[in-house]
Amino acid sequence: MCGRYTLFTPASKLAERFETATPDLDPRYNCTPGQDLPVLTGETSDEFTRMEWGLVPEWADDGSNAPINARAETVTDKPTFADAIEHRRCLVPADGFYEWVDRDAGKQPYRVAFEDDRPFAMAGIWSRWQPPTRQTGLGEFGNGGASRDPDPIDTFAIVTTEPNELVADLHHRMAVILDPAEESTWLHGDIDEALACCDPYPASDLSAHPVSTRVNDPSHDDPSLIRATSEA
Repeated sequence: MCGRYTLFTPASKLAERFETATPDLDPRYNCTPGQDLPVLTGETSDEFTRMEWGLVPEWADDGSNAPINARAETVTDKPTFADAIEHRRCLVPADGFYEWVDRDAGKQPYRVAFEDDRPFAMAGIWSRWQPPTRQTGLGEFGNGGASRDPDPIDTFAIVTTEPNELVADLHHRMAVILDPAEESTWLHGDIDEALACCDPYPASDLSAHPVSTRVNDPSHDDPSLIRATSEA
């Protein structure tokens, strides 16, 4: 799975890599589910859009239990994801992601990235959810006041696949990392073309190293999180 990732590439380099307007983004060393994070959609592929990580399908009654990942092998079969994979795919920019390995002393986090920390796109899907109408106050006779439709919420999930040889030592799933040549296909291709992009990224192009367990706390978000450390 992919439960945390990094995105600290300078905004100007991110814009150059994805051929977009320069985004207004702060460096992130611990992107966490539930946060508003940048994605690129087929509708606005020339600029980044912020969405909440954890997909809520448009038909959901509430926003609880929002999955952060969707398995490529079953994404078309699950009602939560089926419409999104068909019509609303996105690119999730990152420059690394974390996985955890069970050790005697506890779970040891690892960071997986390219050797040069260059940015890449993970395959994502997104949905627009309209929260239920809510009352804004008491009416004249205590029966409820004026109703208000909350703003819609855009949410996303990262598509995962079987791990390559490197990630297999850390976890039984990995995020779908798209080759740059596949990014347009993922956004605009038909469903079969898009799913054909969901193979494991070559292990030879990636590296992994253990990092501090400080990354376990979502409130920690600083450059020290990505530094190599001794395994627990």
